[in-house]
Amino acid sequence: MKKRRLKTWPIIILLIFIILIICIISIISSLNNSKKISTETIDTIKKYNYNLKQNESTYYKELFKELKSELKKDKMDEKKYASIISKMFLTDFLSLNNAINKNDVGGTDFIYSTYKDTFITKAKDTLYLYIENNIYGDRKQELPIVEEVKIINIENKKYDGEKVDDENAYYIDCEVVYKKDLDYQKKVNLILVHNKDKLEIVSMK
Repeated sequence: MKKRRLKTWPIIILLIFIILIICIISIISSLNNSKKISTETIDTIKKYNYNLKQNESTYYKELFKELKSELKKDKMDEKKYASIISKMFLTDFLSLNNAINKNDVGGTDFIYSTYKDTFITKAKDTLYLYIENNIYGDRKQELPIVEEVKIINIENKKYDGEKVDDENAYYIDCEVVYKKDLDYQKKVNLILVHNKDKLEIVSMK
């Protein structure tokens, strides 16, 4: 009787091994079949290095279209340019729901080049710190979505900064409207300075 019982063990081990293989194959297949959220660039303004990603909101895409049209004009309205990129920056930066994870910091196209690395690091350590991964679009976390950005006031005056000075900087007061109020920042003051052909953000308060 003991010998017969011992003979069943190889069969049990084999069955367990087969079940484990089936489970692993099932998990791998499930991951491969999961549709990743597309972050593909679908449009660009080459001269200014502005890029539009597939996963941006409808509102942001409309602003991008408006910006592209304005920058193509022979006589571009610089105040309008400043207003549009302020709206785009705040929409992209504060729409945390669009971020794939905490490393996917929005609005970086509009930050003054010298400050960009510092800006990204600070964002990842603060506002973006607790964003859950959403590469497969299955995140349950509730995060803000910007519905509209209103320009309350825009003023043109001198800016004296640590690394940049501008005689004709733009000081812009904005109001952010969210699809749902989750108690995120609504009043924002931005300062934009000239960097060659571009306007870039050097301060956000």
